[in-house]
Amino acid sequence: MELHQLRYVVAVADHGSFTAAAAALHVSQSGVSAQVAKLERELGHRLFDRGARTVRTTPEGAALLPHARSAGAAVETIRAIADDLSGVVRGHIRLGTVIGCTIPGYLTGFAAFRHAHPGVTVAVTEGNSDDLLSALVGGGLDVALVAHARPLPPDLLGHTVIREPLTVTVPNHHPWAARTSLTCAELAGETVLCLPPGTGVRTAFEITCAAERIEIAPAVQAHSPEALLALADRGAGAAVLTASMAAGRPDSATIPLARSARTQLSLATRIAPSAAAGAMSRTLLDHLTS
Repeated sequence: MELHQLRYVVAVADHGSFTAAAAALHVSQSGVSAQVAKLERELGHRLFDRGARTVRTTPEGAALLPHARSAGAAVETIRAIADDLSGVVRGHIRLGTVIGCTIPGYLTGFAAFRHAHPGVTVAVTEGNSDDLLSALVGGGLDVALVAHARPLPPDLLGHTVIREPLTVTVPNHHPWAARTSLTCAELAGETVLCLPPGTGVRTAFEITCAAERIEIAPAVQAHSPEALLALADRGAGAAVLTASMAAGRPDSATIPLARSARTQLSLATRIAPSAAAGAMSRTLLDHLTS
């Protein structure tokens, strides 16, 4: 039995398929399948019932899963303690960020970490926040900068950098430009531009609409807030984003969305990060909150 096999078992259980687990872990699907099968042979029990599209844990797999999680957490704790005792920050960090992240504090913090710890290598993965959180829980990432509207998973440690409601951006000549607020019911008759599913803004928008029993399917979705705002400037629709995303556009009006759910930008790690991941998290947080 090897520790990476237990990591694979946890990832497959969390993601519901070998393919999704492999993507989260950044390894090949065949490698995950082979290692889980090898562990099953060694234990003498099937851990998963394999379907055409998804897999489910068997009773034996369900019994083993909590112990596999505990083993992974224990190893991370031992590694972190050993690194702290040596006083050396080294190793490799897998960092996840929201797509196209150019937040000045993040960029400055990243550069500061690289200068302070040249012996640490960093691999950066961009994705929507739901995928980044899944990868962090499954062990495929060490640190992640995510936007979310729901609480983080309980086995993650998060530090909130920004928490804000949603707004609606339209051109200055739009009939709504002088409004002090807008409701989801009013937006239902408008062409809505928004970020894709899995992002904090989109989740907050869905929560807000659901609370008012309104269904809105955005007509245009893109990962780039700048692209959505440029379309809104040209009259292509109303962009649902946050005030900070829409700030500094003289040709547009930004109106608060009434009773909006809040979206948060948080820096997240597992509860017992490695010394390198902990150092990066502290450095990024210092610059993101300064």
